[in-house]
Amino acid sequence: MFVPATDAAADSQKSLLDAVVICAMDSEAAPFLAMSTLDPKPDPLKPDFKNGKAEGWVIRIGEHQLLVVKSGIGISNASAAATWAINLTAAPLLFSAGSAGGLAASVNVGEVIVSSASRYSQVDATAFGYEKGQLPGEPVSFDSPAELVKLATENGGIAGQIISADRFVMSDTVDRFRTDFPEALAVDMETAGLAQVASHFNTPFMSVRGISDLCGPAADQDHHREVDEVAASAAKVVMAVIDGHKAAQN
Repeated sequence: MFVPATDAAADSQKSLLDAVVICAMDSEAAPFLAMSTLDPKPDPLKPDFKNGKAEGWVIRIGEHQLLVVKSGIGISNASAAATWAINLTAAPLLFSAGSAGGLAASVNVGEVIVSSASRYSQVDATAFGYEKGQLPGEPVSFDSPAELVKLATENGGIAGQIISADRFVMSDTVDRFRTDFPEALAVDMETAGLAQVASHFNTPFMSVRGISDLCGPAADQDHHREVDEVAASAAKVVMAVIDGHKAAQN
């Protein structure tokens, strides 16, 4: 069974936990809890750990042991939860999983977008020579490891840039975001913060998001799907990546 990491046990802890998965909402964490092969299954109302707003469940899915964390919505909540979880577990991988809005015109509802790169969308320090979305002292974008992205695309994910905002991108603002970030496929409210935290701890990170709605749908496009449905698709991709990554390490 999982035991929180201590300085003395950090090395052994890395071998006990395969990944931390951060989800913003109950409906995004639910697919992982449902896939658990523990008996009994984890109770969504009884987390194993609490830290501030964050709640965490230690689960086993087949041969993989994970800490699934419900962080709450938003960059600050997600970043705080990730900092706590990484320090608690010394986990070898960090994932963001759940739903997102489709930003690029080519993206369809129901697709799973995986972050080849993550960027902030509302940061603006361009007056000081930084690029749009770049925090001073940080890179322009936070890139996901190529091997994780490859595993995700081999299992149904579509690789591309994910941007994060503290607002919902609607049809009246979508053109500005598309102009400022022409490579972005999807937008959410957590990924960039998680990617930044992961980079500070040298923890490999990737965001995996099912598209639940479109920021600027055309008249003939399906522009909504339930979060729990697309989050389940994202969870399957996450588990396929964890499985492939662990196999490559052995």
